[in-house]
Order: sequence, then C-alpha cells, then structure tokens
Amino acid sequence: MRIRVLKFGGTSVDTPEHRLMAARKVIQCIESGAKPVVVVSAIGRRGAPYATDTLVDLLTEIDPTIPPAPRERDLMMACGEIISTVVMAQTLRTLGYPTVALTGNQAGIITDDEFGNARILEINPEPVLRCLEQGWIPIVAGFQGVTRPDGVFARGSITTLGRGGSDTTAAALGAALRAEAVEIYTDVNGVKTADPDFVPDAFTLPEVSYEEVAEIAHQGARVLHPRAAEIAMDYDIPLWVKCTFTDEAGTRVVAHANGQRRITGVTHTGKLAYLSFHIPYPEHKASLELEIYRLMARVGVNLQGVGVDEEGLGFAFPREHWHTVRTTLDGLIIPMGEPSVFYLFQFGEQPSQLCQIQQDMLRKAGLGECVRLIPIAIAEGCTMVSLIADGYSRQPGIFAELHQTLLEAGIPIWQTADSELSLSCIIPESEVEKAVRLIHDRFALDAVAR
Repeated sequence: MRIRVLKFGGTSVDTPEHRLMAARKVIQCIESGAKPVVVVSAIGRRGAPYATDTLVDLLTEIDPTIPPAPRERDLMMACGEIISTVVMAQTLRTLGYPTVALTGNQAGIITDDEFGNARILEINPEPVLRCLEQGWIPIVAGFQGVTRPDGVFARGSITTLGRGGSDTTAAALGAALRAEAVEIYTDVNGVKTADPDFVPDAFTLPEVSYEEVAEIAHQGARVLHPRAAEIAMDYDIPLWVKCTFTDEAGTRVVAHANGQRRITGVTHTGKLAYLSFHIPYPEHKASLELEIYRLMARVGVNLQGVGVDEEGLGFAFPREHWHTVRTTLDGLIIPMGEPSVFYLFQFGEQPSQLCQIQQDMLRKAGLGECVRLIPIAIAEGCTMVSLIADGYSRQPGIFAELHQTLLEAGIPIWQTADSELSLSCIIPESEVEKAVRLIHDRFALDAVAR
C-alpha cells in the first residue's frame, strides 16, 4: 500500500476557500494512486476563534494571577486541532470522499507526560491502517497525543507536542506507516533563502538537507519544525515543504543536498532578552556559571548565544521567559567555598526590595562581610540573525564577511555564536530587517536557489 502523509497548517484550513484548496491536494494524492493520511493544525492564528492561542487566552483570562494546571492547559489546547480535524473531514465528505476524524489518541500516538512539550514515545499504526483498509481517508489531529495509562487515568491524559507539533505528528506518522513521502503544506511555497516579509524576492530552495532544514528551523524560521526534520532523517522518509495555494514544486528535503552549495540562507529569531553577568572571582566563576545553567534548565529556559570571558558570562533567551528568569535570578544567593562565600545576584545598579531583604538577613546572621555581589545587566530589545552555512568552517573568511557587513551598516553586534551549520549574531531588534536584507545581498543568496 502506497501511503503519503499530508499535513496542513492553520492558514491552510482557516477559511472554506482554503480548505477546498487543501482538499484538492488530498484528491490529487488519491489520483496519483497513493493513500492519503491527512494531519491538520488548529484553524487560523491568534484572534481566530478556534486558534490555539485564542483557546489558551480564554483559559488564562479567568484569573491571570493563577496559571492553569499543565494537564488542563493541554486539554484546552488540543481542542483547536480536534475542531479542525472534524471540519476538514466534513469538507472532504461533501466532495464525495469517505473520511474519518481521529484524535491523536485514536491515531495511536503515545507520548511522555511532559505537558505542553511532550515527546512521542511510540505510534501504533493499526488504527490508521484499518481506516485505510476500509477505504476511508484518516484526518488526524496534529500537535497532540496521549500518555500511557496510569493508576489514576486508565486511558491516559491528553498531551500537546509544543509549537510546530503538527509537523512532528506528520513525520512520526510517516515513519510508523512507512509512508513513501511526508508533505508539509503551508502558506509559502517552500523553504526560502530569507523571510519573505523582509526580503520579498527571496528564492525558494529546490533542495535542502535534513540537517540544513533543522538548523533553519532552530534558528528561527517557522516553515518546518526541527523535530519533524530529525524524525524524517532518522527514518529516511522523503520530506517536502509545499504551498497549499499554488502548484509550485516546493522544497524537497533530502539526505544530502547539492554538494556545491555551502550557504543556504539567512534567518532570524523572535524577540530576545540578553543578560550579562559580571563575575570577577576566578576561584568560583566556573562553578557559578554551572549553577546558572542548571537553574535555567530547571525552569525550562533555553539559552542562545552563550558567551564567556575572564570576568563574565552572557546569554540570550526568548523574551517571553523574562518574568521567569528575573524571578529566578534576582536576589538569588549561591554559597561557595570553605569558609563559605555568599554570592548575591542583583539586576541593575539599584537593588530590588528582595535583594535588600536578602542582604539584611545575611547581615543579621553575621554574614554580611561574606557577601559578594554579582550584578546582572539586561538588554531586552534584541534578536539573533543567523547565516545558514553548512560546513562554513571549511571556508575561511565567511565570519569576517558577515561581521563586516553588519559593522559597515552601523549595526552593533552584542554576541556571536556558531555551529557546524550556522553563524549567528545577537543584534538590536530594531535592526533585524535591515540586517537580513544586507546579509541576503552580501552573500548573493538570490543565486543560491537557482
């Protein structure tokens, strides 16, 4: 049985007209002789009545001071995909095609219990295969699964897979069903050399490698979730990124793209905040850094652009985590050494009320002279631009050219980071559009896709 998995994003199912266009892609798959398995995201984006963010807002507005329990938050978020699944199934049914709508649970998707960012542990393909044998088109709710049964919930609990989780659902189903291809449909016609909102004439890449598209996603582009690329790579599944609204060929994701191409595109992240720590204490600096990293991991904050020098440490993180980071670090006391030294972390020049209380308590305990202050500077208005350059380390001069491009334009570079697949610079958020355009031009990325 030839099976293809077709995934449609929120903008592909947000209006009756768009759903009909998506339905035509499903029908074309049938006409090619393959059996389609359809995965859908929630309808629309924030503000649309059934979008995931809208549903979460409905829950949090009950009392903004009391965060929802993670399990119930996932239950609410899963509703968007369930609604979209039934609507898409009915759309195809009105065109004369038998369909069946399936939740993640009904499709056999088992996850761990990390609510809000669950990972798929296994997929039982039998329910979907039985639907195909009945001649039905399975329409599966993306972004969700279910935990294994436990002592309280005999049927498990609904989980969600994190942002972009419908892509992950599609790739994982493709692996479990041994599909001949997974096709990700969105509102752009493939993987671009840059954000078309910033570079309107950005070209569509005909081919990228699994590693490249995962790096592009990790560095901010939202065309495909990196987990989906990683699953497809692990199971050697042909993966396509296409547009619902055109007949363009799109981008094929393969094991090894054109060996002559080294620079693929330029990406940018969302809003970041950047912290700088002044730690002029060499005897404890490494241990303090480790404690900071552990704390950030414990509160679920991913760090970007980490930089270390002799007397300091800096890193960026998504600005949505600013409140969590501040409440975790401001007034934090870390004891070190024997006899003990107490390191007190403080944001800015003026101590907060919490910092003052902490200092007073240490003085009352007779430990005032044992306190060392670690000041933290914060820059909230920043973002990161990245040049996706596979194997850049084998090409001398690329980083110098990137650096020169930004400096000639008067764009400050606050921190740099690199990997085998990318070079990144943290810059002021106000300069990001200009930076993306300049880098795209400087490296002649309009020729990459040709």
